[in-house]
Amino acid sequence: MLPSQPWHQLDIRTVFDELNTGEGGLHESEARQRLARYGPNRFGEQRHVSAWQVLLHQFTSPLIYVLLAALLVSIGLSLLTDEAHWADVGVISIVLLINATIGFFQEYKAEHAVEELMKMVAPKATVRRDGEISEIEAEQIVPGDVVEIEEGGVMPADVRLFDVASLQVNEAALTGESVPVNKSDAPMGEAQDDLAASDQNNMGFMGTAVTSGHAAGVVIATGSQTRIGEIAGQVEQAGDTQTPLQRRTGRLARWITGAILLVAGMAMGIGLWMGRDWMEMVQLAIALAVAAIPEGLPIVVTVALAIGVRRMAERHAVIRRLPAVDTLGSCTIIVSDKTGTLTQNKMTVRAIYCGNARFDVSGESGAPSEQPPQRSGDQDDARDLSATPALFEALRAAVLCNNAEVPEEGAASGDPMEVALLHAGRQAGLERKSLEEQLPRIGEVPFQTERRFMATIHEQAADQAGREPGPMVWIKGAPETVLEMCANALDEQGATQDMDLDTLLAQNNALADEGLRVLAVAMGRGEDAARGIRDENPPNTFTFVGLHGLLDPPRPSAVEAVDNCHRAGIRVIMVTGDHVRTAAAIAHEVHIDRPVQPNRQPQDGPPGDVSTTPADLPEAHSGRDISNLSDEQLDQLLANTSVFARIEPAQKMRLVERLKATGQIVAVTGDGVNDAPALKAAHIGAAMGSGTDVAREASDMVVTDDNFASIYGAVEEGRTAFRNIRMATFFLLSTGAAMVLLILATLGLRWPLPMLPAQILWVNVVTNGIADVALAFEPGDRALYLQPPRPPGEGVLNRCLIERLVIVGIWLAVGTLGVFLWKWGFDFSTWAVGPAENLDAARTAALTTMVLFQMVHVFNCRSENVSIFKKSLLDNKVLLLGVLASLAVHVVAVYLPWMQNLLSLTALDATTWFVAAAVAASAIIVNELHKKFRSRLQPSSGPADQGS
Repeated sequence: MLPSQPWHQLDIRTVFDELNTGEGGLHESEARQRLARYGPNRFGEQRHVSAWQVLLHQFTSPLIYVLLAALLVSIGLSLLTDEAHWADVGVISIVLLINATIGFFQEYKAEHAVEELMKMVAPKATVRRDGEISEIEAEQIVPGDVVEIEEGGVMPADVRLFDVASLQVNEAALTGESVPVNKSDAPMGEAQDDLAASDQNNMGFMGTAVTSGHAAGVVIATGSQTRIGEIAGQVEQAGDTQTPLQRRTGRLARWITGAILLVAGMAMGIGLWMGRDWMEMVQLAIALAVAAIPEGLPIVVTVALAIGVRRMAERHAVIRRLPAVDTLGSCTIIVSDKTGTLTQNKMTVRAIYCGNARFDVSGESGAPSEQPPQRSGDQDDARDLSATPALFEALRAAVLCNNAEVPEEGAASGDPMEVALLHAGRQAGLERKSLEEQLPRIGEVPFQTERRFMATIHEQAADQAGREPGPMVWIKGAPETVLEMCANALDEQGATQDMDLDTLLAQNNALADEGLRVLAVAMGRGEDAARGIRDENPPNTFTFVGLHGLLDPPRPSAVEAVDNCHRAGIRVIMVTGDHVRTAAAIAHEVHIDRPVQPNRQPQDGPPGDVSTTPADLPEAHSGRDISNLSDEQLDQLLANTSVFARIEPAQKMRLVERLKATGQIVAVTGDGVNDAPALKAAHIGAAMGSGTDVAREASDMVVTDDNFASIYGAVEEGRTAFRNIRMATFFLLSTGAAMVLLILATLGLRWPLPMLPAQILWVNVVTNGIADVALAFEPGDRALYLQPPRPPGEGVLNRCLIERLVIVGIWLAVGTLGVFLWKWGFDFSTWAVGPAENLDAARTAALTTMVLFQMVHVFNCRSENVSIFKKSLLDNKVLLLGVLASLAVHVVAVYLPWMQNLLSLTALDATTWFVAAAVAASAIIVNELHKKFRSRLQPSSGPADQGS
């Protein structure tokens, strides 16, 4: 590890001496020694998906533990007694195998999808070694290496720059700032030792993109010692967060386990006290366990989440772990980055102020419009620039004082703001090539951070407007700097007039309040202007021409997605490293400042409207504002503020942690290194597919199309997946409750078991196992997406479903017991038991009744509130086919001899089938009455679920 140094303060020769290197780079042998000493140029452990780890993970669910316990008990009984229980063992083993297989392939596939995305990061770097230039793996770079930095490349490590030529670097991945930073190679001897990375103009940082120019750099830090590596360390410290579904299923499994132990223990105790055989009581305990354990639930959860993964992938969201599907469906807050997530990460000119008038520039989605600038509030076409000389001069200045390139075909290159200025000029018919044919460039004053402007000098080849030929100077830079250099301004007709400094500063502030980045342009004529602009302190003799307001525009789809989140009861918070005014304006434009109102219908107001005033903008707070706040004060601020700007990575992670501490389910989106700690700390992190490898590694979900709208699409699919899991759980537990009540009733009345353990397994796994899995395919619906998020503390089943579960469980038990007693020959008038030879037929009839009950009941379980008669059978064809398949399998078992022997079944006559079907159909009446009663007792706050 190298000693810490303020590298930005040192001149390049001192840096070379400190690192024992030179402009020609290291010798190859020295590079190998340093690689062994400092390690590869990477941070953290490389991600590797082990098939065995993924497979073993499938057996870590609490529900699987319960099922494994049932398997071990069944094996023990088979070994300790003369009776064979291998049918039970086989069926449970098949359940475990199917569950593990489905979960393994889905999770392994998702993990490798992310690994493929990681390959998008270029792993090469160009270095000087032994005085020669060569390309090597970026991981092989060591401190002291000299690297070549070219336009379009990525900084392979932290470097001290030298031989800089018009170098600009986009550090959005590190700082969140979308505007490229101009770099130099001058030492910053007067700067502070701990100067912020964004202000170190002679340094390049790993992972940042070179937008223009070229340079060389000597590597001063690699791997975990880089700025990115430090942030990656924060990511590791954040640890993993348990998802809501994991908490809910864990709580449910613990409840089921406790209930099973309690009921089984009580039943055995009561039975032994009543003088029953102990082996019979052990069999009874097994039967109770089998009846109560929802054996099909692990499969349902896995399949529902796997379907959610597939549906999300179709909507451009790659999920890495199955439980993460539900998290988005239950999230209450989405913390979103601005640059590249809500916006397009490219600049456009939106307004021009010149000649005492403002002109609005159309053009959305970051692309130039075919329409020229128009005077605000005017519909007249301003393409005829002869009628607006001031606008002509403002556009000409922006086009000529410009080093970007915008070809007719192909990608533009250069500073994004300069590219935007060229697009604005092209909209009005001004091309730099044709202008420079008339006014060839003869000199340039490059932009420097301390000067805050650039200028180009052109030769006026011919007399124009009666003026003498000579040099012309055009200036572009920060408004405050350019205005200080001006003595007068152009009026609307292009003539000079006195400059009203207060008015121009007010216009500058007004543009800034709209979230626009403002550049000023000015001009000068003659030799004095050409000489003066090169002075360290240029004279204030130039003529102010105009102001250009530029914006990194929001994604049009992001506006709709934010509105959809609000209608779904989900709050969106913007956290960015950008300026406070810019953040507030973008938040207003994408409707983040609108209220969260579940069930609200879409409001008018298209995206892209920048005609706002400071009073229209939402309240925004900077990192400095929150740095000294206590946790309690920050909690109060978070409750009422949705825009945070100039936020450091550690502050963003603190915001996420405080939201979690107040009981929120938090999703975080982002694409930069600066987002990684918060992505890891959140309940679910959603990284952009084109973002940094650090962000993707820290995330639970990768959005392949970089679209915030895909986040909302994942929310919809997450809600659908949980709804299906909830209703399948209700289905399984209600039938399990019926089984338990049935067994306890026969125990208390000293009657034989109405179903044997193997028959109970048959119901719980083979028949309802097909139907409940089909519930996982139930499609989502609009009403589901307009409901507020589920309360964070709410279990898999809510109070309404628990109430219905008890009612339905009792009814199913009563109906099944009634058919059993009827077929057994029980005398209801004298309570005389039936003959022993009728037991097999009675048990077969009871089993068939329960199977038919489930055939009917599963359709009741498609919706918590909607009548079965309002749901089309064809909306879920998988469920319809699954029910028919379940019925067919059971019919085969009843009449196939070897299945009869395995399950102790007998063939049934038509009368028994009719009675069983009639009793089973009554489940519709019970469910419908409860739905209607509950809807009247507690009316819904939103629109009714009307189905798919």
